Amino acid sequence: MSGVRWVEVTEDEAGQRLDNFLLKHLRKVPKMLIYRIIRKGEVRVNKGRSQPNVRVQTGDVVRIPPVVTAEAGQTVKPPRTQQDKIAQHILYEDSDLIVVNKPSGIAVHGGSGVSWGLIELIRNLRPEARRIELVHRLDRDTSGAIILAKKTSILRDLHRQIREDQVEKYYLALVAGAWPKDKYKVDLPLLKNTLRSGERMVEVSPEGKPSVSFFKVLNQFSDAALVEVKLITGRTHQIRVHAQAVGCPIIGDDKYGSEVANASFKKLGMARLALHAQKLGFTHPATGEKLFIEAPLFVDFKNIIKTLEAR
Repeated sequence: MSGVRWVEVTEDEAGQRLDNFLLKHLRKVPKMLIYRIIRKGEVRVNKGRSQPNVRVQTGDVVRIPPVVTAEAGQTVKPPRTQQDKIAQHILYEDSDLIVVNKPSGIAVHGGSGVSWGLIELIRNLRPEARRIELVHRLDRDTSGAIILAKKTSILRDLHRQIREDQVEKYYLALVAGAWPKDKYKVDLPLLKNTLRSGERMVEVSPEGKPSVSFFKVLNQFSDAALVEVKLITGRTHQIRVHAQAVGCPIIGDDKYGSEVANASFKKLGMARLALHAQKLGFTHPATGEKLFIEAPLFVDFKNIIKTLEAR
C-alpha cells in the first residue's frame, strides 16, 4: 500500500478525464475502487473535490490517497481464518449468486487503508467463479444480508431490480430513547456533504435527494427501542440519519449518534453500530423464483436484546 501522493498533471496528460488519469497512476487498482475513492472525496484536484468526468489540466495537482494494490498476476489473500469464518455465514448459494450474513467490522471491499474486505474473502473462497461482484453495499459497521453475483448477466438484472424498487430490504435497529408513537413514515430528503477532513457526512436538507424509510417499533424498552426498518429508497446512511432526525439515533453510531447512549450500551456489551440488514427479497434472475432470505442476528445483538428484556 503506497502513501498519499501529490501528482502534478503534465502537458501530455492534460485533457484526460480524472478517472482515466487515476487508472494510469493506479494500474493495479480495480476501476470500481477508483470511482469509490473519488466519490468519497479521497481524491482531490487542487485541494478540492472533483468528479470522475472532470478533465485535468496542465499544472493541476491531484491528491492520490493510499490504496491497497496487488502485484501483477496476484490477488489479495485475506487470512485463511477470516475466509473460514465468512464461509460459515453464507445464507444462500447457487451457480449464479451468493447471499452472505456480513459481520459488523468487515468492509465490503478493500480500499483506502483496508487491505481486504468481503468481496476479496468470497473471491478467494470461490476461485472458480471468476466474475464475482457486489450487487449492493453495506456500511462497514452494519451487519447483515448482502448479495454477490457470480455472473455479469445476474449482476445486471439485480441492479435493474434495485433501480426499479423491486428489491425488498428490511433492517433491525436498536435506537436510543423512546420512538415517537406517531412516527411510522420518515420522508426527509438527504444531502451528502464532505468535511474538510474528507469525511463524508449526510444531513437532512431540502436540497437533498428524496429519501423514505418506514419504522415499526417491535419492542420499546425504558431507554431504547428495537425497530424494524423498511427502506423505500437506499441513500447513503439513510437509516442512521433518519433515526437521528427523529431524535432516536442508532446505538453505537459514532458519526450520528449520542456519545452518552453509546457509552452506556457499550458497558452492556453493544460496542458497535446496532444496525442489521435482516431480510432481503428479490427475484432470482435466472430462475424467476421469488427469494426471501433472512439473516440471523449476531450474538452481541441477541444478547443486548435479552439484557434489555430482562430489565
